[in-house]
Amino acid sequence: MSEPKAMNLRFPDPEQRAAIAAAAKQEGVSLQEYILSAAYARATAVEGRFLEGFKESMARSGAAFAAEPGAADPGAEERAAEREARRDLENQERGHAA
Repeated sequence: MSEPKAMNLRFPDPEQRAAIAAAAKQEGVSLQEYILSAAYARATAVEGRFLEGFKESMARSGAAFAAEPGAADPGAEERAAEREARRDLENQERGHAA
């Protein structure tokens, strides 16, 4: 088996590398460990956001199935709230893509 390769850390901006290296030094960890822990923190934050959204979705679905027959058709206010929530979500997704 081949030996695992070290993480290749290339930064096009020397100031960015210096800032990250200083932050790692302040935390008392290596540059690689600092970057990996930051990536892990971001991934778990994304996971948490997904799980919150999933729980909200499940709650809405449960409420829809618990509703009386014929009451599941959303009113004008609910449709407007759904459109606004969809717009907010799309705006957030655009912000994360950048």
